[in-house]
Amino acid sequence: MAIDLTYTSAQQAFRQQVRTWMAANVPREPLESLETPAGAAQHREWERTLASGNWGMVTWPKEYGGRGCDLIEWLIFEEEYYRAQAPGRLNQNGIFLLGPTLMEFGTPEQKARFLPRMAAGQDIWAQAWSEPQAGSDLAALKATAIRDGDHYVLSGHKIWASRAVYADWAFGMFRTDPVSERHRGISFVLFPLDQPGVRVRGIPQIHGDTGFAEIFLEDARVPVANRLGEEGQGWHIAMATAGFERGLMLRSPARFQATAAKLVELYHRHSAEADPALGAQVAQAWMNTEAYALNTYMTASRIMAGGSIGVETSLNKIFWSEMDLAMHRAAMSLLGARAELKHVSRNGGDGDNWLEGFMFSLAGPIYAGTNEIQRNMIAERLLGMPR
Repeated sequence: MAIDLTYTSAQQAFRQQVRTWMAANVPREPLESLETPAGAAQHREWERTLASGNWGMVTWPKEYGGRGCDLIEWLIFEEEYYRAQAPGRLNQNGIFLLGPTLMEFGTPEQKARFLPRMAAGQDIWAQAWSEPQAGSDLAALKATAIRDGDHYVLSGHKIWASRAVYADWAFGMFRTDPVSERHRGISFVLFPLDQPGVRVRGIPQIHGDTGFAEIFLEDARVPVANRLGEEGQGWHIAMATAGFERGLMLRSPARFQATAAKLVELYHRHSAEADPALGAQVAQAWMNTEAYALNTYMTASRIMAGGSIGVETSLNKIFWSEMDLAMHRAAMSLLGARAELKHVSRNGGDGDNWLEGFMFSLAGPIYAGTNEIQRNMIAERLLGMPR
């Protein structure tokens, strides 16, 4: 389909509005890592600052704390957000994953209860899906939610729960039919992390910060009203959430375009002593991010015209995760041995702490469904190949 890449006057005015607000409100000094106690507190305050300007989640309806923006305006917002080098989003699991899921499957009461507080940064959310014996194979999960009157009793062990140490709530999948197997008998349940029967234990990452956690559930009671969708519909709902994770919202093009621009600057500073082949890698990285941005604009236009996206999200996820890893590998090669010193980039004039970004990029082909699993899905569901 043809795409008009010319911004309207209204879109240009919206861009200027975002740019002006960001210039006045983005912290002058970088915040500490959001995976540390002090940094998480700073980022929580930033979420509230965003909400004060009504920027918490611009695509949501106004009654839920949004601005009612369309997807093109969201892309513009993201471009200006990263242009201003604004802080990362502590509540990304809520606003980018659970929020769209609530929009699609939540009751009016659930939307009114959870979405405004999410947009305002009042409730920070963690994703509690994986289990020690059910990582990429979520259908093997064993945690249960047993009905007891108008409550569920939650029991089990969740692991790799993103941001759970600093979160207020979590969304997880549980077997509401304890004798069910595989994809059947699973329900999608929301539960607070500070209630009796819930214990959260942090897991240090490779750089030492606590970005993940284990969640131990021992007869924790939550109202049935906290179930999203019908009982037993959890797998279907979770696959929609996974689509949001792999698709448009969680990894906007602006995020990678900002990295590519910094990579080009880094290359200019080190091109004299760099392997000539690195120039081709840097150029390819820049072209890939531009291609990803154009593809995202095309997809957004298609959705706004009434279309939808399905298994193509697997293609999307493979592309952005491997693109991000390639950019950071190029940066590490440009920096040479100095790249392995944790803070050399900040102290040595090269900026942006490439080492930390590189370590995070290594996880890209794993989270949101491993790229090996995504390739299987593409082969079977998009290309029609046999299992």
